[in-house]
Amino acid sequence: MILTVTLNPSVDISYKLNHFSLDSVNRVADVTKTAGGKGLNVARVLKQLGEEVASSGFLGGSLGGFIRRGISKLGIHDYFVHIEGETRNCIAVIHEGQQTEMLESGPQVDKDEVSQFLDEFSEYVQKVDIVTISGSLPKGLDNDFYVQLVKLANEYETPLLLDTKGELLEQTLAFEHKPFLIKPNREELEDLIGEKINDEAQMVAALTTQRFTNVPWVVVTAGDSGAIVKHSQGIYRVTTPKVDAVNPVGSGDAVIAGFASGLSHKLDDERLIKYGLAMGVLNAMEAKTGSINPAKISWCMDQIFVEKVLIS
Repeated sequence: MILTVTLNPSVDISYKLNHFSLDSVNRVADVTKTAGGKGLNVARVLKQLGEEVASSGFLGGSLGGFIRRGISKLGIHDYFVHIEGETRNCIAVIHEGQQTEMLESGPQVDKDEVSQFLDEFSEYVQKVDIVTISGSLPKGLDNDFYVQLVKLANEYETPLLLDTKGELLEQTLAFEHKPFLIKPNREELEDLIGEKINDEAQMVAALTTQRFTNVPWVVVTAGDSGAIVKHSQGIYRVTTPKVDAVNPVGSGDAVIAGFASGLSHKLDDERLIKYGLAMGVLNAMEAKTGSINPAKISWCMDQIFVEKVLIS
């Protein structure tokens, strides 16, 4: 089983309007509400890949109940910790080719709720094959919280795949215990190293620095330009097919799902890279976030090319 962790989930609400009027009334007929959060996108793709999946994090209030009902319908095991605070809404208004977002910060998590989560996580991490952690932290958790989870996973030799950015990623990489895989996109890598990346040689140089030495897998995605992947001492250039992107939102989450699934099935390096990145391409081809068409996996993998980069 694969455990996905979303510590600050949300109910994602999408309002689609032909025209958005400021300081006025906007009546919306086209509304969707879904269980949101990067880790829940990962879980949905894993279910479509036929994996047994559990999801954990913090949920509270009526919105937390909405998410619990949603993942139950999908057959995702509910390992979420109940909290007194109310799970947040994240609202996207899609209008005139633009998207305006209102993102709530989320509830405050108290010390007892954090302790309960850590106790349960330490049990689950011994039973599952892979752990994925995605996204931001709710209020009440220190910025080194992911370090604690990585340490617990490493103690039980359970691979942990981490998809976060900024200070959370920087702090995690600064400690002795490292994630098994991280997945920054190009912009997030630039933020991490503090400089603009202008070409492949500069990216390769960045990935061979001490910061990433003890991270077995580093997957740097670059949208339709493919990816650069570091595994142990090897660096790989990955070219992905050009497709008509319907909705690229959640493609990074789909990549995490692909690598988690591929690792659980012990795919060899090249096949694992193709399988993982294929999920990002397939997600972009679907209207629904965190969704793929499994019938297209073989086609997509055949269109992905992996080349080893010579390190000067």
